[in-house]
Amino acid sequence: MVSNIKLFNFMEDVKIPEILTLSQACKTLNCHANTLRNWEKEGIVKCIRFGKRRDRRFRKEEILKLMNENIFSELLKNKKF
Repeated sequence: MVSNIKLFNFMEDVKIPEILTLSQACKTLNCHANTLRNWEKEGIVKCIRFGKRRDRRFRKEEILKLMNENIFSELLKNKKF
């Protein structure tokens, strides 16, 4: 399990755009795209939809919040996806 201190240090070292694509958010969270889609459907994380295809984009704050809360580690621990 990764501690919050390590996450904060990691985030300082890596530049994250303010708005992330689904792929970028998945790489940041180290999860599958379908997992993140399911979390969005369940209301665990919010996304922005735009364009004709209604593509998902995620705010950096949402991803960081998910990473820094115990929810993320619990979801992975319980494999609720």
